Amino acid sequence: MMKLTFLLICSRYAMALYNQHVCPVDNWLYNQSCEEELHLQSGPTLCCTLENVPLISKCGTLPPESCFFSLICSTGSFIVMVIVLLRYAHVIEKHQNCVLNTAALSTGWICAAGLIMVGNFQVDNAKILHYVGAGVAFPTSMLFVCLQSALTYRLAKTQGEYNVAHLRLAMTLLAFIALVLSGVFFVQESFVLQHASAIFEWVFCVIIMLFYGTFSFEFAGVTGDTVMVLARGGALGPNGRGHKVESLGGPISHPPESMSML
Repeated sequence: MMKLTFLLICSRYAMALYNQHVCPVDNWLYNQSCEEELHLQSGPTLCCTLENVPLISKCGTLPPESCFFSLICSTGSFIVMVIVLLRYAHVIEKHQNCVLNTAALSTGWICAAGLIMVGNFQVDNAKILHYVGAGVAFPTSMLFVCLQSALTYRLAKTQGEYNVAHLRLAMTLLAFIALVLSGVFFVQESFVLQHASAIFEWVFCVIIMLFYGTFSFEFAGVTGDTVMVLARGGALGPNGRGHKVESLGGPISHPPESMSML
């Protein structure tokens, strides 16, 4: 699912570039103003202004890419909610619930809510709401990967799990650097720094999507019991799972009081 979302995001940039709504990322030359708007220009050399910086939001402002931008963000928000929920249940099933796991669930869903706002309120049409959504989505996505990195280290027992933790930590550090540089450069008036901000913004989003892709290591072991964790309100931990198996097929039966305590 994350691969599909990544391809859709790249295709949206390609669509905006094809329609000459934004300048290519390899173009670092900007002017204060141009005689013609970018989409009316022709020739190998284009005149670009700050209105044409290839920020993620700018690549989804004008139709037809604005329609795909809204669709991608809404679909991506749903995917994020599903992945975050599965990760939450998987941790409870294999280990036990903890503050880090609950906090990661909350930040992941808040990020999904901000992503919906970003996609459905384009920056040129509803700037305040768009920036509110971005102000929610970007920091919470950064916080989510930080929590998941810490949670991975806390639950790691084998060398393979520690390797995944090291990978996630490295991706978290790179995402943090990209996010900080993107925010610092975005508020500058320099054309070059604005363009660099757009590049770091894309880098941040790509790293975050790759981070979500690393959950495939854990999700390979997802079973029907993972869904049962959610059905039981997160009360089925490793001990609860063992009692569940015994009560279904083992010789040991437990009174109802034991299940209520679990």
